[in-house]
Parts: sequence; C-alpha cells; structure tokens
Amino acid sequence: MKNWIGLFFLLIIFVSTAAAQDKKRIAVLDFDYATVQSSVSAVFGTNVDVGKGITDLLVTNLVKGGVYSVIERKAMDKILAEQNFSNSDRADSNTAAKLARILGVDAIVTGSITQFGRDDKSTGIGGGGLGRAIGGFGIGGISKKESKAVVGITARIINTETAEILTVAEGKGESSRSGTSLIGAGGSGSGAGGGAYDMSSSNFANTILGEAVNKAVQDVAGQLNQNSAKLPTHKLSIDGLVADATNGTLVLNIGTKAGLKVGDHLEVKRVSREIKDPASGKVIRRMEDKVGDVEITEADETSAVGKFTGAAPAKVGDRVANAQ
Repeated sequence: MKNWIGLFFLLIIFVSTAAAQDKKRIAVLDFDYATVQSSVSAVFGTNVDVGKGITDLLVTNLVKGGVYSVIERKAMDKILAEQNFSNSDRADSNTAAKLARILGVDAIVTGSITQFGRDDKSTGIGGGGLGRAIGGFGIGGISKKESKAVVGITARIINTETAEILTVAEGKGESSRSGTSLIGAGGSGSGAGGGAYDMSSSNFANTILGEAVNKAVQDVAGQLNQNSAKLPTHKLSIDGLVADATNGTLVLNIGTKAGLKVGDHLEVKRVSREIKDPASGKVIRRMEDKVGDVEITEADETSAVGKFTGAAPAKVGDRVANAQ
C-alpha cells in the first residue's frame, strides 16, 4: 500500500513538472493609450501612463491563470532600454516580433486602450471619454449627473518569427455602480493623487473606474488563456562554453540574456576531431562527443553556474548546448 501511495505522489510531481515545462513563454508590452490620453488627463488631472498600469494587472491575471510563463518586467525593461524601444513602437508588429526574439519568448502580447472613462453619451462624449474638459466631469467636477465607468482594451498575440497576429482579445468592463466621480477623489486634481495612480492597489480597485478596469482586464486574460494553443512553441537554441570547471561546478559564458534560467538542463560536449576540406584546408565540420550534463543553479545576464554530472571531468572550452 505504501508503495502505491509513493508511486501516486511521484506521478503527481511528474505531471506537474511536465505541465510547467509545456507552458508557452510570453512577454507583455505596456499597452498604448494614445487614443484615450485626453480622457486619462481629465480623470487624474495629469497625463498618467495607464497603459503600464493595465499591463501590470494583465500580467498578474495571466500568472494567476497558470497557462503561460510570463517574463518579468525588470528583465524586459532592461532590454527595452538597451534596444532603444520607445512607447511609440508598442503597436508595431514587426518591432514587437524583433523584441520577442531577443527576449527568447514564444510570443509577445501588445495592446491598446480603446475606451477609458464614463458612459454618458448625453454630454456629447466621443469614444467613451470623460468629457472635453476636466470641469465637465473629471475628478468629481461640476457635473452632478451620476454615470457608470466604462473601459475597453484590445490585446494581440504576435508570432515572433513572422510578426503575424495569431489572435486578438477584446475586453470591455463596465462598473455595476454609478457616481459623480469615477475615482471617488472629491473635487480636485490633488485629491486624485496617490492611490489613484497605482491601478493594482485596493484603493483603486474599489472605485467605479477600478471596477471597470479589472473587469476588462479579466475578460482579456481569460480570452488569451483560452487561445494559448494558437501559439507556436519555439525551442530556444543554447550554445555556449565552459569558462570554469571546479569540483563539479561549471561556470558558463552565457546567461539569462541567451535564454538560460535556473533549472535548465544542458549537454556538455567536447570536440573529438575536426574534418577539413582537402582542397582549402578549412575546417568544415567538428565531431563532438558528449562529456556529461549540467543543471543550471544560478544565472545572471552574461553567465551561469551549474552542477555537472559525467563519467569524466568537464574542461574549460567544452561546449554546452540544448539536451537532445
């Protein structure tokens, strides 16, 4: 009986590990909010990057969903800065696909905010905005008419190889409550500060605008999860060298920038002979023998550390590559 219980738990671990390895790896770019910028300024009294706020909420929902492996923002922001990737490039499929290849992800998610404001068509608002002037509504301004908050967002999953849009998700959130202020901050721009800018805070979530934002984001996250099968899986090609080999611990000359992460398994290979072109004398092929395996235990941008196992010791200069 004990053997069966042990086998059962081993099976659970195996299935869980396999599921984790099968996750598609994606990156989510900050959503573009150019079309609703005037509405945003009316709400907060200043130009706030709500695209970043909505992206953070979407990433949180996708991570909780467990369907994707989502690249962390710090790693992505660093590469964005290195590549001089501006906010204006967010909606460009070709640029996004190029970035995705650098990040080593299976696909990249871009998006835009199409509606951000109140549902009050009687005041002549276009595109779901809050009004043509902050005094018309804004942060609990002159108008006393109660309205609901409405938020619309569109997300696109882009193929890293072809820049083709694989699927589109559209979400719309409407508050169940109505009020004279979308963010419940009183009648001045200064009252909107602080918590209103942090879209992941409970303070913002409890406002009628926060309710609409979260509904729209959850709608899009659900659609993206349902369409995960449309994403192609790209096996990352790892190719590096052993820079140090001491007591079974290897230091490699490649790291997270090359796509390595803790837990990865690589083969360690050594050139056994070189084949030369008899006419030119140039090396046309190198024959390699497998020396052993290395499991990555630490990794930074340009290097990695791993535990080596093999019949013979690894040496500096040995090649590391994906396990076959």
